[in-house]
Amino acid sequence: MSQITTLIKELREKTGAGFLDCKKSLEENNNDMEKSIETLRKKGLAKASKKMDREANEGAVGIYSNNDLIVIIKVNSETDFAAKSDIFLNFLDSLGELALKNNNINLDKQAFLKLSYEGETIENYFNNMIAKIGENLILNDLIIMNNKNSNFSYYIHNSYKDNIGKIISTIKYSSKTYNNEIEKLSKNLCMHVAAMKPESLDIDDLDNEIISKEQNIQKELILSSGKPENIVEKILEGKMKKFYSEVTLLNQTYILDQEKTIKSLLSEYTKDYDYKILSFDLISL
Repeated sequence: MSQITTLIKELREKTGAGFLDCKKSLEENNNDMEKSIETLRKKGLAKASKKMDREANEGAVGIYSNNDLIVIIKVNSETDFAAKSDIFLNFLDSLGELALKNNNINLDKQAFLKLSYEGETIENYFNNMIAKIGENLILNDLIIMNNKNSNFSYYIHNSYKDNIGKIISTIKYSSKTYNNEIEKLSKNLCMHVAAMKPESLDIDDLDNEIISKEQNIQKELILSSGKPENIVEKILEGKMKKFYSEVTLLNQTYILDQEKTIKSLLSEYTKDYDYKILSFDLISL
């Protein structure tokens, strides 16, 4: 297969455009693949929409911050191979920097995609990357948090770069003192969040619907097991206590010391540091 035939084949796979259109675009751009894709996009011949129908269950999560904001972006791809590529990782980094530069804590996914980028929109930027990478790409999540007057720590699991991986967990906390011990504690707590995946900080933060649903399930299980009705509520109390210890961060068993809960661990830092977890986030594929 000749070089030009190989290039035409690659361009067709990446854009979905016809043979002659790809051949002409390559000729006009001296066989430069990226410029040829851009030309086809501008002419409306690159069929990114065909790829946009395909499932995208892989991808990566990136975290970005400055003195004002913390930005977490999750972009899905079709394959893990694409998510590890420099093209994809650089794309994710550029999105993170664009979100930071916008400096709007209330920015959501839809508004972000409509922002201007190099004379077009970020949504067009996505379409261009779909054509370039040859896979469907989806902006799955965009989280923006205030980074003023707060302490912040994060952990990345299955990392591709220092700021990008499969899972990112974060905590915001308050402390009278910031030192290496507090930094290590905070990082370990982020690791715990990534491993144990709590749904809320404490019981009071759990959605009432979640609590009610679990109570109904457990009560039905207890009754169907033939237990006397006069002890059902007592058994239910124990079942719900176990449930809370699994889904609420402060009541979970600490992964690095099974003799402690997160709540009892933090109590060791109360006197000297007045350490408190204010919030946490977990973003994963």
